[in-house]
Order: sequence, then C-alpha cells, then structure tokens
Amino acid sequence: MHILVTGGLGFVGSAVAAAALESGHEVTVLDDASAGKPSVVSRIGAIAGRAPRVVIGDVCADPVLEDALADRPDAIVHCAGLKSIEESLRNPLRYYDVNVGGTTRLLLAMRRHSVARLVFSSSATVYGRPTQLPVTEDAPTGIGLTNPYGRTKHVVELLLHDASAADPSLQVSILRYFNPIGAHPSGLLGEAPGAESTNIFPRIAEVARGTRDHLVVTGTDYPTPDGTGVRDYIHVSDLAEGHLAALEHTAPGCRVFNLGTGHGTSVRELIACYEHASGQPIPIVTGPRRDGDVASCYADAGKALRELGWSARRSLADACDDSWRWQRELLAEAANKTGNEAPSTHPAAPSTHPAAPSSHPAAPGKSREAPSTHPAAFGARPSAPAAPATTTDSPR
Repeated sequence: MHILVTGGLGFVGSAVAAAALESGHEVTVLDDASAGKPSVVSRIGAIAGRAPRVVIGDVCADPVLEDALADRPDAIVHCAGLKSIEESLRNPLRYYDVNVGGTTRLLLAMRRHSVARLVFSSSATVYGRPTQLPVTEDAPTGIGLTNPYGRTKHVVELLLHDASAADPSLQVSILRYFNPIGAHPSGLLGEAPGAESTNIFPRIAEVARGTRDHLVVTGTDYPTPDGTGVRDYIHVSDLAEGHLAALEHTAPGCRVFNLGTGHGTSVRELIACYEHASGQPIPIVTGPRRDGDVASCYADAGKALRELGWSARRSLADACDDSWRWQRELLAEAANKTGNEAPSTHPAAPSTHPAAPSSHPAAPGKSREAPSTHPAAFGARPSAPAAPATTTDSPR
C-alpha cells in the first residue's frame, strides 16, 4: 500500500511513517517542517532501512497537495495541523484556516485524484468533560469546549461525517488519541525538544535531562488514589500501529475509534516511573487545581479491539524507557554539534514522592480545554521562578 502521511515529520506522524515503512508499505510524507526537523527523514530511514518520499510544503496549498498526490496514494493518514491551545486563543483564524481549511483542501484533492481512504488524527479533547468513565466513542462531543484548538478538531470531525455521507466511496476512520507518550524503541525518533509544550510528559523528560529545574504539579487533592490527576497514557508506537490497523480495516462511511490503553495513571505514578527509567530525580513543586481540569479521564478502547484487532501492547515503563533512550540521543547529538562531551544530567537521587497504588492496572507488555482531559503539570525553566501555566496537558 502507498500511504501519504501529512504532518509526517511530527511526533505522531513520523512514528506512523516509520511503522508503515517497516511493515512494507510505500510512504510519502507531506510536512511544512515547522515542527518536525528535516533530520527526521534520515532517522526514519535508519529505522526502516529506507526513507520516505518527502514533499515539503503547506497542506493548505493546492500545488503542494497536487505534488503529494501525484503518485496517487492508496490511503492518507492526516496528522498535519496546529495543536497549541494557547496559540489558538491568540490566533483563532489561523487555527481554523489550517486545521479546518487544510482538511477541506485535502478532501478536495482526494476527490480530484480518486483517493478514498482517510485516517484522521483527532483528539479525546472533543469529549469535553466526560460524564462517564471509561470514555466510549458514543459519549457526547463538542460540549463545553473553550478554545479554538478543541473546536477545530470537533468541526473537522463533523466535516468528515458530512463528506462521507455525501460521497459513498469515502472510507474515513477518525482516531481519537488520548495521551501519546514515549519514543521509538531505537531512540532515534521522539517528540522534538525545545517546543513550548504544556504536555506533562516532555516536561518530565526535560527535568530528567537537566534542562529544567523542577516540575510544577497543579492539583494534588483530586479524588484519586494519590490526589493527582489520572490520565490514559499511550505509547506512540502503539498509536502508530493503531493507524495501520485502521488502514487495513477500512469500510465505507465514517467510523470513530478511541486509541488509548483503557487504564489510568496518576501524575505521581508517571513521575515515579520516569525516575526509575532515567535514574534521575524529578523534583516537584505542588500548586492548587486549575479551572477546567478533571480528576480522571481514560478510554474504553474495546471498539478498536473488536473492529480493528488493535490494542495497546506496551506498558508505561516501556514508554518511559524509550523516552529516556531518546533523551540520551538528544544529549549525544548536542554534544556532537559542539564537539564536547555529552552534558551529564544531575545525579540520581531517590524519589521523594513514590507512586501511590493505581486504581487501574498498568497496560500490558496544549491547553485549557474545558474541561481538560490531561493532568495539570508543567516544567519551570532553569533559573526562572515557576509560574502557573495557562494551559494543561491535552490529547493530540
């Protein structure tokens, strides 16, 4: 199968591209390189033994789409889009233009080139404040969303339902991610460093790597086993395999699937797991709850198992181990650029905040979303006072 991956240099998109190539598919990547570095292409090639075809450009530009679809791919995985909720509040028109407009341009290009299969990267953020756990695909969506990012995801879902209803040839799968974390097991691909992410996992990694002094956790009095927020963290490699499963089980119409582990992990449990993987302490500072955050949010992923034959296989420990391998790769890369030895991280120390027992067993083997489905935690830059973030961790 020939697969076009839009946003294929980003965190999730590059994982999908690598997994598709490893599975024997042909891959074209379309990306404007604003979030993913061009070096990602060579890293994908090192993992898969061959590199994808790459088209650098904007998904909203018709000539770029014509180039990307010139070889008429069999299917498209649409990961391209803007995802910073804080930025979406400052510049909502840009978010509607790229996220909704880009998807519209892509659908029109698909029609011109007779491409019918599409997998869309959506987000559990569309559920707003869940009223029942675990969250199933038939839970209400679009209610109580308080920022343009979340609303654009919801609008695109409506667009895809309408488009597939009008065109019986379309085969659309909407994948609602919960909390992607980790890195490729090789340590060659992971979330790009240096971005102003408000997701908790990259901030934890930055503290372990020594580029942030500590992590600020807001909300330690929730009705959870240890008082911190509980979320569903899924290994990015499991997520990539979920895309391939969706492509292999396409059907006419528009179907929706949750991609998560089905298990909740608290912020303290996540921190303790990363400390164990890295051998580094993760100092924390606690703060009060923030408006919009919920105590717990995790997926019911049973539909994906029943209809796609997919389930998350990797554990939280796997995600932390693979992420730390990626962090060490970044340190080595930085050292090679400067010609110095890789900077050492701060010495290991026992955790001062052991994980409380989880109310859910470990999975086998951007933003103030209203309400947020991600724990409120963020890192403070070294030598800078910690200040409450204006955003919480949100699903992709």
